[in-house]
Amino acid sequence: MQGADEVLAVIEDNAGRIRLNRPKALHALTLPMCEAMSAALTKWQSDDSVKAVIIDHAEGRGFCAGGDIRFLADGATRGGADSLRFFHTEYRLNYQLFTYPKPVVAFMDGVTMGGGVGISQPAKYRIATENTRFAMPETGIGLFPDVGGGWYLSRLQGRIGVYLALTGARLDGAECFALGLATHYLPAAALDEAKSRIAADPGEIDAILTSLSITPPDARVVHSIAMIDRLFASDVYEDILAALNDDGSEWAMKELATLRTKSPQTCKVALRQLAAGAKLTDFADDMRMEYRIASRVILLPDFVEGVRAVIVDKDNAPVWNPSTPEGVTPELLDAIFAPLPANQEWTPL
Repeated sequence: MQGADEVLAVIEDNAGRIRLNRPKALHALTLPMCEAMSAALTKWQSDDSVKAVIIDHAEGRGFCAGGDIRFLADGATRGGADSLRFFHTEYRLNYQLFTYPKPVVAFMDGVTMGGGVGISQPAKYRIATENTRFAMPETGIGLFPDVGGGWYLSRLQGRIGVYLALTGARLDGAECFALGLATHYLPAAALDEAKSRIAADPGEIDAILTSLSITPPDARVVHSIAMIDRLFASDVYEDILAALNDDGSEWAMKELATLRTKSPQTCKVALRQLAAGAKLTDFADDMRMEYRIASRVILLPDFVEGVRAVIVDKDNAPVWNPSTPEGVTPELLDAIFAPLPANQEWTPL
C-alpha cells in the first residue's frame, strides 16, 4: 500500500503497533499515511490475537507535527478537492480511533500538534514525557483546531481550551498531564519497556503504566488558570481582546500580542466551534461540523496566505483578509458553519 513505508504497522506479541515513520517532516500525516493507519486498524479489529493498539513514532523528535500543510495549501489553490479528500479520510481515522473497541495507547513523546492531537486524544491511554510539546496552532496559519478540537478543547476545565485554540500556546508533558490531555507521565527512558510489556500483556496496561509513571514537574499553565478563566471568559472575540487590553498586566499584554498575529477569521471560527462542540453528545457530529468548516476555510484567503507567511516564505507577516475581527461578520461565520449538500457531508467509515 502507498504510504506503508511511512507507517510501520506490525503485530508484536499481542498488540498491533502503528509507528509513524516520516522523521524529516516530524511525522506529519499524508493521505496515504491516514489510509494505511485506518486499514491496519480495520484489519486488527477482527483479529482476536490483537488485544490492544500502540501508536508511536519510529525515530526523530516528533510524535506527529500535524497534517501535511503544504499539500493542503497546494490543494486549496487547485479548487480544494485533494485537500477535502485528505480531511475526509483523516477525520474518519480520528473517529475510528475514538470508537475503537480495543484499548489504544498513544505515546506523545515529542511534538504533538494538529493531526498528532487527532490521533492521540481518542486513545484511552495518552502518555506524555519530558519531550512532549502539545499545541493546536492552526489560527496562526488561517486554519482552525480541527481533528476533534471542538470536542476535546471544549471539554477541558474552565476556559483553557479556548485559550489553547486561540493562542496556539504550547504545553509540555507535565502541563498535558495536569489538564487531562495525558493520562500518564513517564520518563522517555521508560517508553521501550512500557511498549514491550504492554505488547506482551495488554490486559495489564493500567498496572504497567502506573508502575512506570513518575511525578511530573510543576505544570506552569496551572498558575495561569484564574487569569485565563477571567480574561478568556467570553465567546465574543472582541470581548477577549478588550479584556486583555484592559487588564494591562505583563501576561495579558503578551497574550494580546500573540492574538494580534492570528487570523481574525479563524479565531472567531474557533470560538464558535468550541461553543458548539461543547453542546454535542456524539463525536461524529463534531467531525461533521469540522468537515463543514474545513470545506469552506481552506478556500478563503487566510489559509493559503498563512501557509505562505509561516511555512513557505517564513516572513511571519501574513496579510489577513478580513484584517480585523470586526470585519469577520456573523454572515461569514454562518456560511462557514452551514450544512453541506447531503451527498457532500462527512460520514464515518
